[in-house]
Amino acid sequence: MLGRSWPPERPIFRWIRVYIRTGQGNDSLAWINRQGESVTESQLTILRAAECRPDTPALPRDPDHHDLVRRGVELIAAEEKSVGGQLGRPSGARFRTYERLKQYADQQQGTIFLSPDLLAAIDDIYRYPLRQVAIDTLNRQLRTEISNETLAELVLSLREDGRLCIIHEEEEEAEPQIICSLGLFAAKGKG
Repeated sequence: MLGRSWPPERPIFRWIRVYIRTGQGNDSLAWINRQGESVTESQLTILRAAECRPDTPALPRDPDHHDLVRRGVELIAAEEKSVGGQLGRPSGARFRTYERLKQYADQQQGTIFLSPDLLAAIDDIYRYPLRQVAIDTLNRQLRTEISNETLAELVLSLREDGRLCIIHEEEEEAEPQIICSLGLFAAKGKG
């Protein structure tokens, strides 16, 4: 992929942006500096920093581009494993839904309200990636501060309709897929 020159008013002049789909099916962005270090984990900050005009001239690919992309993929994979196992980022629908339902199930322990179907749904969320329709639905409802009880009902409905998780029992964890990478560097003479 070609790089783009970065306007001189930006404070940082050399970095790589990587957009991948992880082996667990989560989409993630990484911002990697020239030293191969993560600059920020804020997805919105990364997107805003990559903003440029359509007429911004393309530059030749930096010789270290692929090494920095590889480093970005490694950092995202390591972070995903350390932050909630297969659940992805704490701000993601899968992580938040799992945590809320796990808490709800713990509160319902020993009552008639804790169903085996809910426990199976919680296990599915932990073990398998969410379908895109489930991610969209859950994110929308989580923003409305849905109650744990209503969240449980929603998840059970999605599971019953086969719209909750992508379940492939026989498949092993997939490799991460690089969707896009973009090198941004200051044009010569601008920083």
